[in-house]
Amino acid sequence: MSQKIALLFAGQGAQTVGMGKDLAAASPAAAALFQAADAQLGFALSDVTFEGPAEELTKTAVCQPALYVHGLACLAALRERLPDFAFHAAAGLSLGEFTAHAAAGTFDFATGLGLVAKRSTAMQDACDETHGGMAAVIGAEENSIRDLAAAADVDVANLNCPGQIVISGEASKVAMAVGLAKEYGARKAVELTVAGAFHSRLMESAYQRLKAALEETAIVPPAVPVICNVDAIPVSAPDDIRRTLADQVTGSVRWTESIEYLLDHEKIDLLIELGPGGVLAGLVNRIRKGTPVISISNLATLEEALAKLS
Repeated sequence: MSQKIALLFAGQGAQTVGMGKDLAAASPAAAALFQAADAQLGFALSDVTFEGPAEELTKTAVCQPALYVHGLACLAALRERLPDFAFHAAAGLSLGEFTAHAAAGTFDFATGLGLVAKRSTAMQDACDETHGGMAAVIGAEENSIRDLAAAADVDVANLNCPGQIVISGEASKVAMAVGLAKEYGARKAVELTVAGAFHSRLMESAYQRLKAALEETAIVPPAVPVICNVDAIPVSAPDDIRRTLADQVTGSVRWTESIEYLLDHEKIDLLIELGPGGVLAGLVNRIRKGTPVISISNLATLEEALAKLS
């Protein structure tokens, strides 16, 4: 396979009830990961992931581990069918950065799942302790949105693609920013249905707890470049990986620049999204129209991918 391939992993918000169910039924390797996760977490994550209800799967402390396991289950099923499959870099949006590191060998499946479980419960607790919100601002330039965020005293959370930036902070201040957005060049701004103010200063308590957990975690340099959210460059030194995984809880997800780095510096020819919904493929198309992306989320899309990769 002469193509240079990078893997992309989804973040919170992409989850859907039923994700991974048909893969686990058809792939022993995928099933084994869900079974291992159930045993490690002490509750039936697979039942909630496969059967719902949606309200339970949407909870931060559930959906982050579910997306982590699902992303790696998609990869395991792919490798089971295509043993010679190799990739050359990886990236993940927010929570997906942990999945990317697990795929690249920075830590093993169980270690990553433990970190994700601690991250998700810490973030859920931070949401419960604060009154935060988020909003998507559409159609404005980045510098204008940074000015808007400063004026409203909120943070820039996600730079998802050109023309789509998410702000985060105290709910009342986010609402004020939405009201001001058109004055700063936005076409529209929409408050999001979220549990709290992710990727903002309101997540400080979660940052502190995750930072402490990472300091106690064995980490090795990944086998391939993994692009970090906060700096949009590869990180390989264990201390840099610990820092960047902690920093992204309160810092900005620089997704546009991360994709551009993969394409321009790593010279990636093909992106493979491992996660539900094709959300990342849509963002990639907005970042660099025409970039080849394959999305794998279930058995049908796995079969389609195998036909293209074989």
